[in-house]
Amino acid sequence: MKRKILILFLALMFSTQCFAFDFGSHNNLPNFVEIAKKVKPAVVNINSTKIIKRKFYNPFHNFQSPFGENDPFSNFFNKFFGDQYTKKYKQKSLGSGFIISKDGYILTNNHVVANADEINVTLSNNHTYKAKVIGTDPKTDIALIKIDPKGDDLTVVKLGDSDKLQVGEWVIAIGNPFGFSRTVTAGIVSAKGRVIGEGPYDSFIQTDAAINPGNSGGPLVNLKGEVVGINTAIIAAAQGIGFAIPINMAKSILPQLKSNGKVIRGWLGVYIQKVSKDIADYFGMKEPHGVLVSQVVKDGPAYKAGIKRGDIIIEYNGKKVKDINELPRLVASTPVGTEVEVVVLREHKRKTFTVKIGKLEEENNSQIVSGEQFDKLGLKVSNITPEIMKRYNLDDNNGVLIVSVKSGSIADKAGIQEGDIIKSMEYQIVKNVNDYEKILRNFKKDKMLIDIKRGKSRIFFVLKFK
Repeated sequence: MKRKILILFLALMFSTQCFAFDFGSHNNLPNFVEIAKKVKPAVVNINSTKIIKRKFYNPFHNFQSPFGENDPFSNFFNKFFGDQYTKKYKQKSLGSGFIISKDGYILTNNHVVANADEINVTLSNNHTYKAKVIGTDPKTDIALIKIDPKGDDLTVVKLGDSDKLQVGEWVIAIGNPFGFSRTVTAGIVSAKGRVIGEGPYDSFIQTDAAINPGNSGGPLVNLKGEVVGINTAIIAAAQGIGFAIPINMAKSILPQLKSNGKVIRGWLGVYIQKVSKDIADYFGMKEPHGVLVSQVVKDGPAYKAGIKRGDIIIEYNGKKVKDINELPRLVASTPVGTEVEVVVLREHKRKTFTVKIGKLEEENNSQIVSGEQFDKLGLKVSNITPEIMKRYNLDDNNGVLIVSVKSGSIADKAGIQEGDIIKSMEYQIVKNVNDYEKILRNFKKDKMLIDIKRGKSRIFFVLKFK
């Protein structure tokens, strides 16, 4: 009997502890209710309208009036049976935004308001206002618009610090998916610094908080009720994958959007390429990091400072450059005229240069890149003739044109393509086919560094013979 009582007692204690543990775990869940109450009044519905004009060609434009040249209805036939006519359409777009100041400034996505002829903003109290665009930045997909709030006392969000976000941290997305106003969804930060090909400065926050069409421009909020991102992109047919622009990116360009209506970015004046494992091995690096300078723009900031082709940039303005996506963002965010220190690896040695950052113009977007028988590289090459210069719009006839690349060859595996122009091999200038064949004939190592011109870019390739 005593044994049964003991077993019953232990079972009761175990179940009580399990219940207490369960209860405690639920108590530790975030209080989304209070956060939603705090932020929702600052989230707005944006309805933009664009007038689209399209020309149509009339299939009856050769229609001949049965009454001849003296037809009293000639004006009618000319109007309705002319060779073409124009129709206007209204293209509407729905999105979200959030209020950042009492006087009516609102942050949203550029694609929500781009080229709009009319923008209407609806507040949480269902009051609707006309909005005007203050500034846009297509490269980051950020826009600043403004309403005149009149008698409304606007609720304003607090902008947080997206750099402090950690993977696994709870976040809330608020917006108007499919027109359902102020929908709240919760999830976690799945990843940071995602590059998805949306623009040159991609560094998205990835979240599994549900984001759908109409959420664009709405806030991504942390548990303090601070905006840490602007909900922007989704992947079609994917579930639990959404992307938000870090709010620090918006904060960095906000003053320029407000004062200039656009963003003026810094310019280093280099073309860069990824440091692959092969390139890292060739230059004696323990692991790939930094970016390889494949071309320096003549008379640009880097050129004037002394940076050369073949340098590997490993630090910029005190920050380590981890990969090819990081440097363009760092340079772009640097005010024009600022002097920064750039650290490079040159011939296995660290060198530091002071560069005065220039202004990035649209036309000099040079931050990035990216015989009859086949020879032992798997190439067929040709001298550059006047006809080839004209065809490829070349500046000079130095180098050799790659006519064909053998599938599966050394050159093919390295990524060299037909139409590329070889400018140097192992730092030896290649002016013509004779130079090319001589260098190739005398080459005895197991790895070769080749300098390629592709379009307007210059790219290094490492060819491996073993």
